[in-house]
Amino acid sequence: MPETAQDCDLLTTAAVALNRHADLLRELGSAFAAAGHELYLVGGSVRDALLNRLSPDLDFTTNARPEQVQQILRRWADAVWDTGIAFGTVGVGKGNHRLEITTFRADRYDQVSRKPQVRYADRLEDDLVRRDFTVNAMAVRITPTGAGEFLDPLGGLAALRAGVLDTPAPPPVSFGDDPLRMLRAARFVSQLGFTVAPRVRAAIEEMASQLARVTPERVAAELDKLLLGADPVAGIDLLVQTGMGDVVLPEVGGMRMAIDEHHQHKDVYQHSLTVLRQAIALEDNGPDLVLRWAALLHDIGKPATRRFEPNGTVTFHHHEVIGAKMVRKRLRALKYSKQMVDDVSQLVYLHLRFHGYGDGKWTDSAVRRYVTDAGPLLPRLHKLVRADCTTRNARRAARLQASYDRLEARIAALAAKEDLERVRPDLDGNQIMQVLGIPPGPQVGEAWRYLKELRLDRGPLTREEATTELLTWWQSRQQA
Repeated sequence: MPETAQDCDLLTTAAVALNRHADLLRELGSAFAAAGHELYLVGGSVRDALLNRLSPDLDFTTNARPEQVQQILRRWADAVWDTGIAFGTVGVGKGNHRLEITTFRADRYDQVSRKPQVRYADRLEDDLVRRDFTVNAMAVRITPTGAGEFLDPLGGLAALRAGVLDTPAPPPVSFGDDPLRMLRAARFVSQLGFTVAPRVRAAIEEMASQLARVTPERVAAELDKLLLGADPVAGIDLLVQTGMGDVVLPEVGGMRMAIDEHHQHKDVYQHSLTVLRQAIALEDNGPDLVLRWAALLHDIGKPATRRFEPNGTVTFHHHEVIGAKMVRKRLRALKYSKQMVDDVSQLVYLHLRFHGYGDGKWTDSAVRRYVTDAGPLLPRLHKLVRADCTTRNARRAARLQASYDRLEARIAALAAKEDLERVRPDLDGNQIMQVLGIPPGPQVGEAWRYLKELRLDRGPLTREEATTELLTWWQSRQQA
């Protein structure tokens, strides 16, 4: 029974959310009841219904065995998958819904791997107690009339009302069974704005090293969900402060640097979190995972390049170069795609380029190279550079933003005259071979690169101008 008026409001919200799927729930409830089995909506689906963020992807649990679930739904469903059947889960497609229906489980773990020894249970309560957090351990009975009784044997509603993540079992047991649950805690902090219960935080701090048992791919999936959440800064900070970051993302915690006695530099870690917040504020088409990763990691090369100069200043020369290499190494270790690795590392590499021209004296050649090196990443680079301005000096901040406004205006003006998105030599490979009278080979590539550099420096050339320049270069090369 609900304990407070807020509980009543939450349950009303859930009822309204579930009513949007009333036909589907009635059909499912009728099919399972006709076969003599129980069916419950469970886990994140119940939590999200209470929070009014329910998606068409729904999770259910039942006392029917997987082969019985398949038999019950084979004629009703548009598609049935058995990908997770070894763990008691049957996947179902129906219209725009993707459903997962899992037999009650009371698994045991060996505390070494994350793979459970799958054991089926006979009671819903046994299934709920094995789940990661109490807010994910609530259920709604599904009957032929649709959504029915709300079941909360482990206090999930009170935890959700309080915005607290706690475990159904003692945290050391829960995290020992599956260390990935610790990362999920950070993800839910980001996605839902929750905090972790003191006993949960204490267990994470004690057991963070066990995340080494989790595969890189699963770690990366959780980190992506965390970064795409509503408040990724809170999730990242939980990672770093509890020691999880030391295992899965050590470079971020490594940016925590003591400010020198002359206060010549900011705390790089806090600065990076601020840049992440500011980059998110600049997003215009929903969450941008590449931009968020780049904002978080753009200064990870600073600790390795910090130097205290004789005049009392602190420098971080070439930290963007070192940082880009560090980004590549970390994202590759996490098994990210080549495209993701290339994109994030290139943004980190380029994020300081603008400051080399901070006085606004951009030549056409410099603008072309800036656009060419950024390529399709240019809109993200604009956002990253603007987000990287975290100075508290209002005049300096305004000056930097105005300078970048001028750069963007220069890019637009030059793009109106030239095709900046595809800067290529004014002669192609076939024309180069014809002018120089040479066959295909490395020399053609060298000539092509020379003409591209010329194009970047001087802008578009006529064919005659390009031919003259090519022949002059070729003659000097032959003489050399």
